[in-house]
Amino acid sequence: MVGAGRTYAHPEGLSPEDARPLWTERPPGRTVVAVDGGTVLGSAGMCPNRPGRGPHVATASFLVDPAAQGRGVGRALGEHVVGWARSAGYRGIRFTAVVETDTPAVSLWRSLGFVVIGTVPGAFDHPEHGFVGLHVVFRDLT
Repeated sequence: MVGAGRTYAHPEGLSPEDARPLWTERPPGRTVVAVDGGTVLGSAGMCPNRPGRGPHVATASFLVDPAAQGRGVGRALGEHVVGWARSAGYRGIRFTAVVETDTPAVSLWRSLGFVVIGTVPGAFDHPEHGFVGLHVVFRDLT
């Protein structure tokens, strides 16, 4: 997933113990896991995007096991995050680093009502495509 270097800019070679604090959210955020029986299919971590004067906008990060792609796991996690943010009173959701070449993710977010509000050119060093953009996507919840 993350180790392939196609979707997240986390350091390579992290052990599960080193990766856990990068992925699990503390209250008021939360981390959820999608499972099928005893198999983890994916997870999402969601929280306020910024402290201080910015906690009214949420953010989230998602992982789906490549073996589970195409089974609706990402959509279910995305819908959960939108519902969580709405019920918690957030005014919107912002993702600041959607890799522009991650076509399934970009399509999913658009289908769930997010819009690309900008792209940082060359901000992600993709292992196959070289330097590609990172989209900033947003969904208004007001």
